[in-house]
Order: sequence, then structure tokens, then C-alpha cells
Amino acid sequence: MMTETDANQELTTWVHLYARDLYYWALQKVSDSGLAEDLVQETFLVAAEKMHTFQQRSQPRTWLLGILKHKIADHYRATLQKVPTLSLSPEDLSAFFGANDRWRKETRPEAWDAQEELMDNQAFILVFEECLNKLSAMMNACIRLKFLAEKKAAEICQELGVSSTNYWQLLHRAKLQLRACLEQSWFRH
Repeated sequence: MMTETDANQELTTWVHLYARDLYYWALQKVSDSGLAEDLVQETFLVAAEKMHTFQQRSQPRTWLLGILKHKIADHYRATLQKVPTLSLSPEDLSAFFGANDRWRKETRPEAWDAQEELMDNQAFILVFEECLNKLSAMMNACIRLKFLAEKKAAEICQELGVSSTNYWQLLHRAKLQLRACLEQSWFRH
């Protein structure tokens, strides 16, 4: 059995060894440095409280990452509960779609005529990041995990703690909002 002093020394060692990796991993998931720092700090607080349960069946870094994953999922669950659901009536949709369920000419998304590889263009990347950051935290996470981290839908649902239906709805809305922002900020400038 580990004494309290030994546990404190072990935790201090873990902070020195793993805090930086945990921070960058969290930052990749939440895209907010302050939030990433808070989540890592919460991870170490939980680790301090639960140190007696660590049975060394895995590496300490793996155990800490597991705690951090739960903290991130809790954050997104809390964020999701604050996001109002959008319900569109048939009248709302008729502003975008005609009787044949096709886009109305005046509301149809414009075709993007890319002359160059956009992700190689630093100016575009800045605009893209600005547009991503305008999305809600959940929508931002869906886009980043799906398209930038290239994760599978089931894995994203588990990580964010959302149902498959909710995930696809969030992703669809995020893509529409991202497209609208890019059309306004990049393709019309």
C-alpha cells in the first residue's frame, strides 16, 4: 500500500512527465488553450483523489489519458445541454427549398471554384480557423474529429457522449454554418 507521501511524490512525477502531452492532446480535442489547461488540471485532481485505485495494470500516461477523455466528454455533454435545439417548420424550410424539394435558385449554395489547393494557402487557413471558431463547441469538435483527426463516427459519438443521430445532425449543421461563413469571408472577398 502506497503512503500519502509516496502518492504525492508519484503524482508530482507524473505531472512533470505527462502534463505537456495531456495538454496538447486536450488542445487538439477542444481547440481552446485555457480550456485544455483546465481539463488537464482537473485530470490531475481526479488522479490525486483516485491514486489509491491505480492498480498499475496500464502505464500511468494511459490511465491519465482515460481520465482526461472522460473530462472532455463531460465538458461536451455539458455544452450540448446548453445548446438549444433547432426545429424548423415547413414554412422555414420553404424559404430554402421549392415544392420539388430542391434548392431555390436564390438560396442555393454557390459552387466553389478553387484555383489552388486551399489548405496550402495560409490566408485561407486563417479564415477557415476563424469560421471553425464561430461554431458551437460541439459542432467545432464534430468537424475537427471527423475531418481533421479523421475519426470514425462511432468513435466520435463515444468521445463526445452523443447519440449517432445527434452527431449526424450536429455535423450537418456545422457543415452548413461553416460553408456559409466561408462563402461570406473567403469566396466573396
